[in-house]
Amino acid sequence: MTPGQTSLVIGAGIGGLGAAVALRQQGIDVDVVEIKPDDGVVGVGINQPGNSLRALDVLGVLEECLAVGYQFDRNEHFDWQGRQILVTPCSLGTDRVPPNNAIARADLHHILGDAARRAGARVAYGVGVADLVDDGDGATVTFTDGRVGRYDVVVGFDGIRSPMRRRLFGEAAEPEYTGFAVWRVTLPRPAEVTHTMLFHGDRSNTGVIPLSEDHMYLLHVTAEPEDARYGPADLAALLRQRLAGYGGLVGRLRESLPDDGVVYSPISEVHLPAPWHKGRVIVLGDAAHASAPNLTQGAAMALEDAVVLADELRRDRPVEESLAAVSHVRFARTKLVQDVSHGILATEMAITADRLDDFAANLREHLPGQAAFVESQLNAPFRLADPASL
Repeated sequence: MTPGQTSLVIGAGIGGLGAAVALRQQGIDVDVVEIKPDDGVVGVGINQPGNSLRALDVLGVLEECLAVGYQFDRNEHFDWQGRQILVTPCSLGTDRVPPNNAIARADLHHILGDAARRAGARVAYGVGVADLVDDGDGATVTFTDGRVGRYDVVVGFDGIRSPMRRRLFGEAAEPEYTGFAVWRVTLPRPAEVTHTMLFHGDRSNTGVIPLSEDHMYLLHVTAEPEDARYGPADLAALLRQRLAGYGGLVGRLRESLPDDGVVYSPISEVHLPAPWHKGRVIVLGDAAHASAPNLTQGAAMALEDAVVLADELRRDRPVEESLAAVSHVRFARTKLVQDVSHGILATEMAITADRLDDFAANLREHLPGQAAFVESQLNAPFRLADPASL
């Protein structure tokens, strides 16, 4: 594509807004549509590992994220009574980019939204895609508000339940529920929470991650029925019940949980076979490869997608070839993240109270080497097929 050509980004989440910034950096005209009525964010906090921060640096917002986030360089593991198992230093990042930066989701969303608008992207809320016709020379899109637009490329960052993925590929690649869900809530930060702390319990796992000098967020993973429908007013009481049996820091936090602000999210996965495009339309981020959250890599993979997409589209070749290149160079990296995340989730959820000592011994023996390998892969370029790339 050449400067001045047009693009439509569907979805104004982390990946979609990141793509808007990256595309504008290449001089490509950008419209963003989001079916939600406003820019409100559902969620608590998010960890940004070093590779995610590298992508944000390319987008020009690294310093803003670091200014409002909390940086740390290690993970610490405990049993559910607060007895330490081991500490694993984190080797992600560069001299410029720290290993991790945790940040409130709302802060990250606002930073990316402001960056997209400063770059000249047009962002419209309460608008979706009613129809799309790709005639080979471009895509004609009819929006839910009746407007019609013509685009050289269309990019779906519309989430794990992606309507655009279904439009392109049917129902063959629908998300699969893992059997587990994560509960999250923002809390005041105790002084000892200066890095990720993970507490392994009886078929459950709890973590705390600092967000700022004043706040942190607590996450708790449990097995839940696929059809579970919990009312917002009941979530705090249900989380307290699920934290029963935990001692130490988590036990103290359980007693101080607020009565509102708990977010409940079932954990589902999808990994679309390559290619991720048809004609001039591609799906990326969670629409193409949603993983369990155990490596905190979901947003990172979406931001990497955005950077690689823009870089491929700047090349002097047909749009379809550039889109084919994106999934070609991204597939193995996103699949590694999904496979490792799923393996961690399955292992942690299989732990029982009477097997915690065996688990702890295995963790001490194997985790440092495993973590070092995964981090070496994440420190590698965003596109594995091109060692000279980002």
